[in-house]
Amino acid sequence: MLVKTYGSTLVGINAITITVEVIVDQGVNFFLVGLPDSAVKESHQRIEAALKYIGLKIPGKKIVINMAPADIRKEGSAYDLTLAIGILAASKQIKAEEVGNYIIMGELSLDGGLQPMKGALPIAIEAKAKGFKGFILPRQNAQEAAIVNGIDVLGVDNIKEVIGFFQGENKLVPTVINTRDEFFARLAEYEFDFSDVKGQQNIKRALEIAAAGSHNVILIGPPGSGKTMLAKRLPSILPPLNLHEALETTKIHSVSGKMKTNTSLISVRPFRSPHHTISDAGLVGGGTFPQPGEISLAHNGVLFLDELPEFKRTVLEVMRQPIEDRVVTIARAKQSVEYPAGFMLVAAMNPCPCGYYNHPTQDCTCPAGGVQKYLNKVSGPLMDRIDIHIEVVPVPFSELSEMQEGEKSELVRKRVIMARNIQEERFQTETSIHCNAQMSSRLLRVHSDPGKQGQMLLKAAMEKLNLSARAYTRILKVARTIADLDGKEKVMSEHLAEAINYRSLDRENWGK
Repeated sequence: MLVKTYGSTLVGINAITITVEVIVDQGVNFFLVGLPDSAVKESHQRIEAALKYIGLKIPGKKIVINMAPADIRKEGSAYDLTLAIGILAASKQIKAEEVGNYIIMGELSLDGGLQPMKGALPIAIEAKAKGFKGFILPRQNAQEAAIVNGIDVLGVDNIKEVIGFFQGENKLVPTVINTRDEFFARLAEYEFDFSDVKGQQNIKRALEIAAAGSHNVILIGPPGSGKTMLAKRLPSILPPLNLHEALETTKIHSVSGKMKTNTSLISVRPFRSPHHTISDAGLVGGGTFPQPGEISLAHNGVLFLDELPEFKRTVLEVMRQPIEDRVVTIARAKQSVEYPAGFMLVAAMNPCPCGYYNHPTQDCTCPAGGVQKYLNKVSGPLMDRIDIHIEVVPVPFSELSEMQEGEKSELVRKRVIMARNIQEERFQTETSIHCNAQMSSRLLRVHSDPGKQGQMLLKAAMEKLNLSARAYTRILKVARTIADLDGKEKVMSEHLAEAINYRSLDRENWGK
């Protein structure tokens, strides 16, 4: 008897439906075809043990299983349940009438229990698009899949529940969540707040500008000056995610297996802080079977690179293109996968190997040329892609000992949202541009015209600081954001002057 059950595979952050065709015939053998990987092939042993544990068995006949389309590689152990139900239905141990109406996924334990799986959300989206009645999956992933309305999401703990459901012996209750209520209830859940930071008003101002225009920023300062503390609080002043961004972010984390058990929608902007020993593939994505990297996991949020010069140069260089294009393409001989990478880069570094160059009270012990050699570990083209360079100096004791609480993130966020609203209105006719950091040269000419006085100021700064053409456009973008925060329609000289001040590493004689 031929029976078809349905599973799903992931390509990038999207899912493709897999048809599992099972036929039980005369003879004795087990064939599994359709480009399965080792984990799928090993399902035979897991299924056999699980069925034996609940009092059933794989029939002692010839079993042929085809996973179509046969030219797409099937990876992972989540097909165990799909295959097991197919075998039971084809051998007439359970009723086969309803099995084709559901996507069925889950890894089997040897006692018939189900383990959590990756990619529940994109699979549920695809199941709804293909018109399936429901999606049967491990209970730990049910809330994540239930974000998708219009399809029955049936969470189960073991294969016995699934068998009873198809036999009509028990009912499975669909998991239902109110996506909008779930989303809006957790929009402001941030662990860190700007009010925790003592002093550092100029750094807070720089980060407010960065958040308002989605500008990349680098913090340069000695150890213990608060660079990491400030960076961790940046997501709390960014505008809240909208529902589309939340779904997109959740899909990426779901595909990567980063979703916590029994969670649904990611409602706060991600903050990713990889260690400096990370590989190229770990940062931008890839591997033999491509997976999203840290820059994609930081999509719609913040990627924080602490101790920037300690990262391998090749790792930093492969990040240059995704910063510009906001997408990363992983090309392999048989397939090409695209992952979104629209993140805000926040980097932190010491000014020199000893950490005390330009320190107000401690002397730098680095040899002559040591500071410049240390800075040269980060290439000029990458540094040019960072809009804001700001020095962080240690907080004096008088400010550190103050008991008065600083300005809360909530108040800063209101100003940032106001500036972002201005930008949304400005770029409403543009398809892929939403904030000042994304402006093209054409849009810069239209919206960031500095005027005659501003041009003279920029010319003097360019000549004195020996700035590149890319640095010139970065200054104009940052100045436009400062003007938006100021509520001004035109970019004024004072806005340009402040933007130029945020190019610390371009200053004459820095590190010499």
